[in-house]
Amino acid sequence: MSIFDHVQNRYQRTQQEEMSLQEYLQLCKDDPRAYASASERMLEAIGEPRVIDTSKDPALSRIFSNKVIRRYPAFEEFYGMEDAIEQIVSYFRHAAQGLEERKQILYLLGPVGGGKSSLAERLKALMEAVPFYAIKGSPVYESPLGLFAQEDGDLLEKEYGIPKRYLRSVMSPWAAKRLKEYGGDISQFRVVKLYPSRLNQVAVSKTEPGDDNNQDISALVGKVDIRKLELFSQDDPDAYSFSGGLCKANQGLMEFVEMFKAPLKVLHPLLTATQEGNYNPTEGMGAIPFDGVLLAHSNESEWQQFRNNRNNEAFLDRVYIVKVPYSLRVSEEMKIYQKLLEHSSLDYAPCAPDTLRMLAQFSVLSRLKEPENSSIYSKMRIYDGENIKDTDPRAKSIQEYRDNAGVDEGMNGLSTRFAFKILSKVFNFDSTEVAANPVHLLYVLEQSIEREQLPKEVHDRYLRFIKEFLAPRYVEFIGKEIQTAYLESYSEYGQNIFDRYVTYADFWIQDQEYRDPETGELFDRQSLNDELEKIEKPAGISNPKDFRHEVVNFVLRARAQNNGNNPSWQSYEKLKGVIEHKMFANTEELLPVISFNAKASSADAKKHEDFVNRMQERGYTEKQVRLLSEWYLRVRKSQ
Repeated sequence: MSIFDHVQNRYQRTQQEEMSLQEYLQLCKDDPRAYASASERMLEAIGEPRVIDTSKDPALSRIFSNKVIRRYPAFEEFYGMEDAIEQIVSYFRHAAQGLEERKQILYLLGPVGGGKSSLAERLKALMEAVPFYAIKGSPVYESPLGLFAQEDGDLLEKEYGIPKRYLRSVMSPWAAKRLKEYGGDISQFRVVKLYPSRLNQVAVSKTEPGDDNNQDISALVGKVDIRKLELFSQDDPDAYSFSGGLCKANQGLMEFVEMFKAPLKVLHPLLTATQEGNYNPTEGMGAIPFDGVLLAHSNESEWQQFRNNRNNEAFLDRVYIVKVPYSLRVSEEMKIYQKLLEHSSLDYAPCAPDTLRMLAQFSVLSRLKEPENSSIYSKMRIYDGENIKDTDPRAKSIQEYRDNAGVDEGMNGLSTRFAFKILSKVFNFDSTEVAANPVHLLYVLEQSIEREQLPKEVHDRYLRFIKEFLAPRYVEFIGKEIQTAYLESYSEYGQNIFDRYVTYADFWIQDQEYRDPETGELFDRQSLNDELEKIEKPAGISNPKDFRHEVVNFVLRARAQNNGNNPSWQSYEKLKGVIEHKMFANTEELLPVISFNAKASSADAKKHEDFVNRMQERGYTEKQVRLLSEWYLRVRKSQ
């Protein structure tokens, strides 16, 4: 299908389908979706969730305490927002069941750049997915069931199976006038099938706050069209312009952006629209029906100000609050950056390993509350589902951290927008190469913190995160990267150490002397112990006896599956770390290979070339290899 056919088909699909009222009622009998409320249609658009048993995933089980969680395909790219999304879906589920939520305003409360607007946009897009039925020509897209009174409920339920609870809306003044013209014959009304549309303001609308002088309730309820007053009287429905947000959003969704910044008098029609299903126009006409969803969002400061005013109690009781905090999980925060990069030309620009992780760690640290008697860095790792009992015995459980932090953790700190602006600067930091690396990131972060002119306490706290957590751990990380690239070039050296250690340990365990087949040198048990300790001590092995038994057992099992040959020295993680310590006890061994100075011999030049190639395979550009190697050597030297 060509793009032109595709667009044409989409247009055709959303065109009106017309039918008589009798045909509509027959359709209701066969398909309950014909009279479904806005909340029911939203639930259908959201679809069935994927049910995840977190007890089967170690990281998720720690984060969600082995609970079963639901993830909805419609919100797949809203990372780390499981709680907020579950609350939103619960709101629609309860509203669809006709419970109290049907009369409540869905209110997203969260800090700037936390994802409230994105959630609102997604909900509006979902609302467009499922069609609804309205009286043809109705300026407020009212349901055909609005033509019937409560006393018709028993007959409708008996003949067409329509539950009486769907007869809750009043007839609009426009429909009442038409009915009078038709002499009470409702069969003359026609019904159309419509798709909600943001573009055409059909069952989806958006209202923004104005100032006290130029905004009044007409932004929600419409007003008289003065051009029609020469044809109709002022209280005639045909002289009225049903242009307000509530008029356009009937049977759909109305979004009120930064709701509590609007003048209070503007908000009053929302009270009756939600509770009674109708609201008064500005002129002396009958009430206008509203059977849709009201979605509002604003920042916490506006909400606190509004809540603390005792005059607003009527509103406070009609608001269903969903908190949308910042992400507090590093892995989810990284996915947000990756998503933002995918929507930009930087998606194809090189990004050195650990760049996004470091930025995500900094963002999350800024949002966490400092724990008592524990490291905030450990808290961040626990929140991400890591098990750090071995590395930090003082770390607490995730539940203990949450209980101590209170309910508003994640409502403050650096926004995702701020982080992405940092990332943009990092990618464009080097004038000759559009690429990102953690060293530039550390520099840009420090500069940005200085420029933000934050309160001294916050400023010092952010700098402490960089100096105390991010920079030292990156030195470890890049050191490991450089060493691994170097080691892979000289894996033979590592294998020799491995084979020798295993042989010595085996003879030491058996309490036998060992004669070196090449030199003929004889090692007694004490000599073997001395040789083994030379490898173990630099790595800080505290219980060498158990460690030797463990290694030899592992190797004997591996040999049985490997035709009697020793496994690779990198196959056993514990011993691999020990050998790396032995090989890189001092940086001087690395210098000739990783530095970019002129090489003393062609052999060194070849080793250097291999090292650079291996670093490039790991995701670095040649320029980054030079920068990071020199930075690492400089830092190690200063230490």
